[in-house]
Amino acid sequence: MKKNILSAIVLTGGLLVLLCVFYPLTVWAIAQLSPNQGKGFVIEHNGKMHYHNSGQSFTQDRYFWSRPSAVDYNAAGSGASNKAATNPAYLKEVEQRITDFIAKNPTIKKEDIPVDLLTASGSGLDPHFSVQAAKIQVDRVASARGLSTRTIHQLIDEKTEKPLFGLFGPQKINVLELNIALDQLTKR
Repeated sequence: MKKNILSAIVLTGGLLVLLCVFYPLTVWAIAQLSPNQGKGFVIEHNGKMHYHNSGQSFTQDRYFWSRPSAVDYNAAGSGASNKAATNPAYLKEVEQRITDFIAKNPTIKKEDIPVDLLTASGSGLDPHFSVQAAKIQVDRVASARGLSTRTIHQLIDEKTEKPLFGLFGPQKINVLELNIALDQLTKR
């Protein structure tokens, strides 16, 4: 019995040192070798700092609207709403998003709105949306900025990220990058 207790204490102490000291130090050291020393990718635009890999709220007509966030774009804690697709409160929330979207994009039919413009991602902080989600907003953005739809479509094509190795995942667009490119395009 004494032998078992001693073994358990030694094992616990060894794992404590391994998992609470060596592992965090190893992850920290690897982060120091990465770009921006593990602090995330930060973009400065119009005097503000934005995290490239965290969703941002865009609601003005002149910008492409982001994917909704269940955590109000607060990167301190990510998470989903955890409401079932049949939850009345969730359905009301989605219906309100549809109503708001159609009010600002009157030429769009309800069934044409991509799901990623109506539902939050699992983390609530997804910085990307689908190419379809960008293209469905072109008329509103072009009108608000006084640009041609062709110019906006070209910008979407430029900012579209291809699947990893051409195989893994869908094409996607980082909303922050797309909106910053819009601002730069309008300044010219």
